[in-house]
Amino acid sequence: MLYEAEKGDISILVAGDAMITKRMSAFREPGFLKLVDVIRAADVSVVNAEMLFHNFEMSWQGKDSISYQVSDPANLRELTWMGFDVVTTANNHAYDYSEAGLLATLQNMKEHNIPQAGGGMDLDHARAPYYLDTAAGRVAVMSATTTYSEQSPARQGRHDFAGKPGINAVRHSVTHHIKQDHFKSLAELKDLLGISLREEAGRQFQPQVPHPVNDDTDLNFLGNSFHLGDGYEVTTHINQEDMSGISNWIRGAGKQSDWVVYGAHSHESGNYGEYHGGHRISPPTHLIEFAHQAIDDGCDVFFAHGPHALRGIEIYKGKPIFYSLGNFIFQNEAVQWVPEPAYSGQSLGLDATPGDWGHQRSGGGKYGFAGDLVHYRSAVCTVDFSGGKLKEIKIHPIDMGFQKAIAQRGRPVLAEGESAQWSLERLKEASKVFGTEIKIEGDIGFVRF
Repeated sequence: MLYEAEKGDISILVAGDAMITKRMSAFREPGFLKLVDVIRAADVSVVNAEMLFHNFEMSWQGKDSISYQVSDPANLRELTWMGFDVVTTANNHAYDYSEAGLLATLQNMKEHNIPQAGGGMDLDHARAPYYLDTAAGRVAVMSATTTYSEQSPARQGRHDFAGKPGINAVRHSVTHHIKQDHFKSLAELKDLLGISLREEAGRQFQPQVPHPVNDDTDLNFLGNSFHLGDGYEVTTHINQEDMSGISNWIRGAGKQSDWVVYGAHSHESGNYGEYHGGHRISPPTHLIEFAHQAIDDGCDVFFAHGPHALRGIEIYKGKPIFYSLGNFIFQNEAVQWVPEPAYSGQSLGLDATPGDWGHQRSGGGKYGFAGDLVHYRSAVCTVDFSGGKLKEIKIHPIDMGFQKAIAQRGRPVLAEGESAQWSLERLKEASKVFGTEIKIEGDIGFVRF
């Protein structure tokens, strides 16, 4: 054997959302330092950087929201200090400061020597992988998001015009299945309100206006799609044009690398399970479609994030899918500066400061994300391959200081005792629907093959 990589042995660590606004390297709790050791021990470690990193050189540029996530570019060094080799950047906060904020972030990542995947000067660059060379083999890392602002998707260029900078955004359809009586009522209401006539008239000038394939079973009403069925449910499906383009890049990356890792940001939910922060424990059907297709195309590890809480693990064709790894660092209330819409969105006046905004957003930790334990207990997972095949997944639960003061909460340490068992049991239960068995040994979970 000429090269070590030919053995097919590698460890890949994946983590959820890093919403980092504070230094990490200053701390020395044993549980924190052990977590850093776990991250550094993997051959490659990847996390989603759900922040912009710039010095507020630009305005907020039109986004109307209560949350603008920006961190000091120096905090990028904190992620590399912890042991992360690559970050993903396709997520719903990528355009919090419009195009200028994203471009400044990508430039700061380059200057701080932290590679990224998911954002770029046009769609192909946003879809393209970052190739990380390790002793265990060459790893291609890519990312996309199914949750995004209207302005944020990257666009392809033409021979006579440059593309649009942005992120790798993936569209999906949403269909509401309803029974006969309600379907008939919606159709009648649409006619009575004159919506049907306006749609028909509009098609003379806008042929792209959606039109049902079958008027007897499908209708569009106030921007939503409804289908006549035997029961009530919501289904979502990945956009095949977007998936086809992504598939091309995955297959191409597989020809130039030994391993392929894909990160996906997705806030949407499925049809079952409890709600936390507006998100259910079940993943949406379009994310399942996305993950399966990515593995069919050659991905070795698919990991998702976005709902800020853990979701189940599936083993599909011998490859792991993590439907949400929740948060990894959750310091979203401690940003240095926030623009006026964030204050007015919290009913705060011109005399308020960023500290007031962070406190108001959660009512002093009583509600919102800060008021729910699930957002502060999560896990990082190390995926071990041996001889090219999946050998073991090690699940390391983490604790981010639920109900601690804003100055401290959100920083991860390895969980122990009740905290570790809580996360592991939750993940074990969420994974059963996918046929995945998690064994709990001490404060670590294992999926073995």
